[in-house]
Amino acid sequence: MIPKSIVENVTASLAAQLLESYEAGSSFFFASPRRTLLARGTFATVPPTVGEDALERLPGRVRSVLDDARQADHDIPVVVGAVPFDGTVPAQLVVPMTIQRAGPLVFDKADSVHRPLGAHYTVQPVPEPAAYLHGVERALTLMQSGPLRKVVLSRSLHLHAAAPIDMRQLLRNLAWRNPSGYTFAVDLPPSEDGTTGARTLIGASPELLVSRSGFQVLANPLAGSAARSADPVVDQERARALLTSPKDLHEHAVVIDAVAEALRPYCKTLEVPAGPSLVSTATMWHLSTRIIGELADPSISSLTLAAALHPTPAVCGYPTQLAHEAIGSIEPFERGYYTGAVGWCDASGDGQWAVTIRCAEADERTLRLFAGAGIVAGSRPESELAETEAKFRTMLQAMGLGQGAEVQP
Repeated sequence: MIPKSIVENVTASLAAQLLESYEAGSSFFFASPRRTLLARGTFATVPPTVGEDALERLPGRVRSVLDDARQADHDIPVVVGAVPFDGTVPAQLVVPMTIQRAGPLVFDKADSVHRPLGAHYTVQPVPEPAAYLHGVERALTLMQSGPLRKVVLSRSLHLHAAAPIDMRQLLRNLAWRNPSGYTFAVDLPPSEDGTTGARTLIGASPELLVSRSGFQVLANPLAGSAARSADPVVDQERARALLTSPKDLHEHAVVIDAVAEALRPYCKTLEVPAGPSLVSTATMWHLSTRIIGELADPSISSLTLAAALHPTPAVCGYPTQLAHEAIGSIEPFERGYYTGAVGWCDASGDGQWAVTIRCAEADERTLRLFAGAGIVAGSRPESELAETEAKFRTMLQAMGLGQGAEVQP
């Protein structure tokens, strides 16, 4: 028998090779805590679905495309890609030409995988911090005068680089700093207004929307957050405070109730823990609940489950329609794929979808970073602004952005 340590080393080496083989513009990369996936080329593209029921019809479109691929003797029966925040907007899903899989990425923290990108940037916040504070106040006023219980308000940073951005190195840095999350890079088409060429959706999400493996269903919503501290004592104090915070526990409960309600029609059994636990990234503490179910019908795919859940109150709010309307009236930009879903689904229905957060949309010399915070009764605008600043750090630290940043007036 081959020793376990040797098997693990070989698996880690294969995963690292997939990361090194990633090429922006022709690849899809997705690394989870248990597996690494690299898809290349495009055999078929899932036709766009538009309209109010576009997200509901998307799984059927995917099944049809996968059936056509198998009839054409294509032996890669899987779709990969991303679904936008707005369910009426077309998704970016393709059947790749090739796909390679390996175990999880494992890094020696002493190695030299992480390197700054070496570029200088100008940084423009959208909206400006003062406008974001005003937006939070508007959301709180809406909650006082109606049934809206939560709304997630986002900000964006527009970064312009002096030199082309090294997407592969940025992806390496994200994976190295976030080994327990979901690191991804997805090719996107040029913007509709023609202002950009080919784009890349790139990031490292801490949050699993849903996965399906055989009959097992897993969702892991995160809601309620606190910034990490470099001081170990302060860091632990923040973690303990988060776990007992009435405001954050309420925000988390709203999300868990909605996710469980959406999954129950598809599951024979559903296990929902009585309370959340703590999980951490390099920059944030989060309240986390792992919801595990047994699928009632094997024809229900991971994408069907993702469509039923999306968008959860963790990225939109509750009630969903009211929160969506509030976001549309307060946020001064279109989210695109931010707070959507990224992942894969195969012909058997198995798959994995992460929530598209801690991410950026990038082209050759620009990145548009995103971060948001959940607003509920009792939220303080200054605290929510600080939370978005902390969440930006996942991407900024991966870029090595520090003294090279110049914020535009």
